[in-house]
Amino acid sequence: MKALRLFLAGCAALVSLGASCSTDPLQTGTEKSTPEQKGDEQGQAESGVPEKPESNGSKTLLVWYSFTGNSTAIAKALRAHASVDVLEIKPAEEGLDYAANNYAIGSSLISTIRKNPSSAASYPAIKEVEVSFDDYDTVIIVTPLWWSQMAAPMQSFLFKYGGKMAGKTIGLVVTSSSSGISGVEQDAKRLVPQGSFVSESLWIRSAKVGSAAELTAAWYDKMFPGNNENASMKVTITAGGKSFTAEIEDSETGKAFMGKLPLTLEMTELNGNEKYCYGVSLPRNDKHYDRIEAGDMMLYSGDCIVLFYGSAGGYNYTRIGKVADVAGLADALGNGSVNVKFEKQ
Repeated sequence: MKALRLFLAGCAALVSLGASCSTDPLQTGTEKSTPEQKGDEQGQAESGVPEKPESNGSKTLLVWYSFTGNSTAIAKALRAHASVDVLEIKPAEEGLDYAANNYAIGSSLISTIRKNPSSAASYPAIKEVEVSFDDYDTVIIVTPLWWSQMAAPMQSFLFKYGGKMAGKTIGLVVTSSSSGISGVEQDAKRLVPQGSFVSESLWIRSAKVGSAAELTAAWYDKMFPGNNENASMKVTITAGGKSFTAEIEDSETGKAFMGKLPLTLEMTELNGNEKYCYGVSLPRNDKHYDRIEAGDMMLYSGDCIVLFYGSAGGYNYTRIGKVADVAGLADALGNGSVNVKFEKQ
């Protein structure tokens, strides 16, 4: 019953402020973006993504650097829409506040690069990454603008690896407060001199980051037509040592769910026919279902994933997908809370 599910969720919130679902930080949660000043991003944001591509077998690599979280939000939106592997660039020295003391650190880094852009010593150190560019045909770069130039950590990455992107299709997405992005485009072409850049870069002002999903989807579909046509909408669900295949809906909700994978959720038992987990926000388009069948994957209240292993009905949900063969599903999920992993096939 939905009332009971809401009651239990409320009790859980009183007991603990921690999330009940274990997820990839790039893919879930809401990051608060701080408006940029002087064309720079402010504040610190950590996403916890490993320094090697998180792969789903895509031929497109999305590389991003973020300071406030604006570029991270854009990377999340792109991954929700497109089949891409993702790689975050991080400064070698953690905890630096590039905006402190009237932006002294960030300004100094950009100034040093401008004075001698051909010297490796001009570029700030970044954490090592592990990436085979031979695996990719396309690279999408998401970066903030600093003082009319590309953010220094992203310049460091491209200075080191830009030569390995020769002949690849390159897309550029830039965030800034109000400054134009021509300087960032020039930096990108200087650092990736043999890249095949798409005809239009995407400029997202900090005030428009909340619309990143719509802006990135329109740009991606225009610049990379056909890239998503063969993307699989199947996922593997693993629980209790057993695996099941589910077909995800080809809808806004389904695509957003695919963009959040992989997910490992601690799902709670309810009613002897379902497991649920709050904390995963997805676009909703609810409708009333007179009957729910075992294997149905539903979104409840916009932020609750529900996996049914028995029949139910009479409630409003947005459909996410359906398990193809439910034989053994109830036994795998068990009688109590259970960790359930969702992965792309």
